[in-house]
Amino acid sequence: MKYAWIDVNSKTYALTEMWSVLDVSISGYRAWKRGGRPDRKRLTDVQMLALIRAIHVELKGAYGSPRMVRELRRRGFTAGKERVERLMREYGLRARHKRRYKVTTDSKHDLLDRNFAPAAPNQVWTSDITYLWTDEGWLYLAIVLDLFNREVIGWSLKPRMTSDIVTDALTMVWFRRRPEAGVMHHSDRGS
Repeated sequence: MKYAWIDVNSKTYALTEMWSVLDVSISGYRAWKRGGRPDRKRLTDVQMLALIRAIHVELKGAYGSPRMVRELRRRGFTAGKERVERLMREYGLRARHKRRYKVTTDSKHDLLDRNFAPAAPNQVWTSDITYLWTDEGWLYLAIVLDLFNREVIGWSLKPRMTSDIVTDALTMVWFRRRPEAGVMHHSDRGS
C-alpha cells in the first residue's frame, strides 16, 4: 500500500523524502516497481528459530551452532553464524556431547583363579561397572554380585564414573549383608 502511494505521488514529493517519512527501504520500493512484492531473502527470527528447532529435533540434538549454520546453508537458507549462535543460546538449544569410551580394565590379576562357584553365600563377591545410554546421556552403574547365587546385592547409579560409585555400592552391601571376616571381593581395576 505504501509503495503504491509513493508511486502515485512521485511527481509531487521527492522519493527520498517519502521513503524516509514512510519508513520504506529503497530496495523494497524498487523491487515493487519491477514486478510487485519485494522478495524476502532473510527469515525472521521466529521463522529461523522454528527451522533450527526442527533440525535440532531431527538430528537428535547433535549439532551446535557451527554445524547448524552449515546445515541451514546446505538446505538453501541464508544463515549468519552470530545470529544462529544467539538464537540457540537464547532458547537453550545446545549440542549433546558424546563421551569418549575409555577402557578401564586390566584382566591380569585374577585372584579367584577362575573358580567362580563358592560353596556358600557371603564368601566371594564380585563387582563391575557398566555404561547405560539414556535420553539424558550416559549413566554409570556399579553392581556387587554374590557369586554363590549370582544375586545383585548392592548397586549405585551415577552420571559420572568416579570412585564414590564403587564405595556407595559396597556400602549398600555392607549394611544389607553384615558380612563376617574373610569375604573375598573380586573386581577389575576400573575407576
